[in-house]
Amino acid sequence: MKAAVYEGKKAIKMTELPTPKAGPNDVVIQNIYAGICGSDVAVYNHGSGTGHKIETDHEFGHEAVSKVVEVGDDVHDFKIGDRVYPYPLLARGDPSRAGSMGGFSEYILIPNAKLNRQLYLVPKEIDNHVAAMIEPFTVGTRAAKQTRPDKNDNAIVYGTGTIGMAAAVALKHLGVKQVMLVDLSDYRLNVAKELGFLTVNSSRDDVRSQAIEAFGKAEYSLHGEAPDTQIFLDAAGHNSILEDFLQFGPVGSRFVTVGVNNSKPQIDFLELIFGSKSVGGSGGYRPEDVQTVFEIMKERQSDLRKMVSQEFDWQDLEKGIQTATDTTISEKVLINYHL
Repeated sequence: MKAAVYEGKKAIKMTELPTPKAGPNDVVIQNIYAGICGSDVAVYNHGSGTGHKIETDHEFGHEAVSKVVEVGDDVHDFKIGDRVYPYPLLARGDPSRAGSMGGFSEYILIPNAKLNRQLYLVPKEIDNHVAAMIEPFTVGTRAAKQTRPDKNDNAIVYGTGTIGMAAAVALKHLGVKQVMLVDLSDYRLNVAKELGFLTVNSSRDDVRSQAIEAFGKAEYSLHGEAPDTQIFLDAAGHNSILEDFLQFGPVGSRFVTVGVNNSKPQIDFLELIFGSKSVGGSGGYRPEDVQTVFEIMKERQSDLRKMVSQEFDWQDLEKGIQTATDTTISEKVLINYHL
């Protein structure tokens, strides 16, 4: 089978590996589309020491929609031809292989395959382009849930990559009043506008003043005028986002980060205490988040299709990653296996 092996900074080996065979309890899946994640971009450009769980000398790619092509004799949850989403944390039988699942290879062996554990059946209403984004959407949806959203809340989401966009979509699905997306890329902000969100380019405009204009002023703040914003969600991984929250998050506001950040910022705990603020993180997702994402994708498929900016053939994977690196021209880049 065709396989892509990550060998280090700007080093991908496009090779042939033995096609896996299913044992009695196993399933073999063939990838239909794979998505290029920000973590794939990070390790390609900067090497494996970026905080992302992608190891050298392994197959990689962890966002995929696939079809079942072989079923073990003792497997009863799946049949050949089923369209499935492989859950990266469990798909290979080893959670440490989550980032090295094999989305950039033709086939993946799923040992001890169970329904709604290693593999999820993709609803027929969700097309392949959108289904290829299930994994990042589950990450964004879990982050949105971690903010404890309420129907009276307004939210600012920093970062318009797939996870940030997914978090914004999930916040609206979960009942938040308004969501503003913040980024430096006009291309991605325009995609956010097409999905119906307020946007701010923080290289040109002040986030605080734009949020006050959009949401009004909060009733209680420790530091002058603050926007009526209860949720601050970081999907970009920059210390300046936490600083925004500490400076103009109103009393009772919540901050959740899902963006990978290797630095160790300082936090003034008195700000959290007297402002009744909370700071938390979100990583990965839970089985129930997959079902929430299925609901979202069935409701908003035509909108979400706008997030797919380019697709490349498998042999052009490296070009695809280079394209995904340029946020001025890309949102979600897919690898098409032409099934």
